[in-house]
Amino acid sequence: MTAIDSYATLDFDRARRCGFPEVVFGQGKTPEQVAAIASELAATHELALVTRATAEHAAALKAAEPDASYVQSCGILFIDRRPAPERITGTTCAEILSSASGQGKIVVCCAGTSDLPVAEEAAITACIMGSATTLLADVGVAGVHRILTQQELLASARVLVVVAGMEGALPSLVAGLVDVPVVAVPTSVGYGASFEGLAALLGMLTSCAGGVSVVNIDNGFGAGQIAHRINAPRWIKREEDR
Repeated sequence: MTAIDSYATLDFDRARRCGFPEVVFGQGKTPEQVAAIASELAATHELALVTRATAEHAAALKAAEPDASYVQSCGILFIDRRPAPERITGTTCAEILSSASGQGKIVVCCAGTSDLPVAEEAAITACIMGSATTLLADVGVAGVHRILTQQELLASARVLVVVAGMEGALPSLVAGLVDVPVVAVPTSVGYGASFEGLAALLGMLTSCAGGVSVVNIDNGFGAGQIAHRINAPRWIKREEDR
């Protein structure tokens, strides 16, 4: 029994079953635990992804694995040793998205700059999983012309991730402009009556626009993963390999 066995049971088979290795949720874990778990995953898969990571988590992992990368703006920590062109590099969302050569096309858009950390988590997750991803920031309904000028970009996507706090209106607007799935992400951004994202969550769940699905409050990772599975489902590759 190793030290890691006392606090984690790693699922090394998840990549085969689900198309991507187990992802580490950093929140609540010590820096030492995150470093040990991520190192084990990277040794097996050449890849490890940690969400909700802190600077302390990043320092501990980099001490053990100097090639680890940390995106402080959204708490993404990762090791990527895959061969090119799959390998992702960078320490900002812009660098990571520009370094990728993924499949299909996902567009992630967020209503306000305050929603950007959640949107970046979604975009980076989808990108690392293998989807070509574009991020569109600060296009909320308070200035509706901003999103309306982006209709060509929205229409080019296979799936959209739309991130919004406050009343959460942006996904309904976007879904009324496109013919592809929209993954809506409520954020905890907003004044008191937003109830830390509950108002946005309920607004998205009761959207009158078709084609909208909703993930949990601030769950950029969950949105990025489901968007990737819609954009680049494994059955396409299985059919191409036949």
